[in-house]
Amino acid sequence: MHLSLILLTLGLAVLIRLVWRKQDSWTKRWQAALTAFLLPPLLLLITSVAVLCMGTQGQMLGLQVGWLGYSLALGFVGFAGVSLLWLAGQGWRSLQQVHTYPTLNLAGQTGYLLDTPTLFAAQIGFWQSKLLVSRGLLQNLTPAQLDVVLTHEQAHHYYRDTFWFFGLGWLRHLTTWLPNTEALWQELLLLRELRADQWAAQRVDPLLLAEALLLVVKAPMTDSNTYCVAFGAALPANRLEERIGALLTPSIEPEQSKIYQWVWLFLSLLPLLTLTLHV
Repeated sequence: MHLSLILLTLGLAVLIRLVWRKQDSWTKRWQAALTAFLLPPLLLLITSVAVLCMGTQGQMLGLQVGWLGYSLALGFVGFAGVSLLWLAGQGWRSLQQVHTYPTLNLAGQTGYLLDTPTLFAAQIGFWQSKLLVSRGLLQNLTPAQLDVVLTHEQAHHYYRDTFWFFGLGWLRHLTTWLPNTEALWQELLLLRELRADQWAAQRVDPLLLAEALLLVVKAPMTDSNTYCVAFGAALPANRLEERIGALLTPSIEPEQSKIYQWVWLFLSLLPLLTLTLHV
């Protein structure tokens, strides 16, 4: 019976990913992508935890439970735990390396200097992220351009993007085999940057921000780690055009329904109700 429960959850996870479509408005687009990305792996994780809690003895709906479903659940939860520790360890080591770099003060922000001619700015870390800028960025951008880049990075710190996208990156690592995982990941990365651009555009000249973006993207220093949020990461032409277009027609900062943000969490906990069926 445990195996049937796991297969049912797996089928639901695949279906959720397959029916995902981009929406028109920013808020609906963010909510749809986040739900389609988060809900399948959370359902699989919670179902696996529920199976482990029920054990290998007893019955569900009159059917005997056994070792096969339990073993699959144990393997998935074990893999999730090891992956989380591995990714966290990588992030911790990167932070320790950043702490060895020279410190500097930029517009009231304490940052770390990366000695490279490449134009690079990023937040790196987890909840309390650190600002990392390159020597090339300081030497090649005007003070006004540098100010808008730093404002953009402040937006990532404000939204705690390094922390939340570390968690999303962990779920991506667990479910790369599910449909649309990479497409949804790229969509969320783009929406993250659009949100930071809009936040910054309310505080600085959006045209200047677009100009700085074009300059930095010409020579990106890409970091694929989930705990690093870089201003000038390499972008496909269509995504760069979308960011520039959004800056040229700035809108009100997108607001998300706080109630909706927790709906997917409530739904992901529903597999725990199966514990009441186990005797």
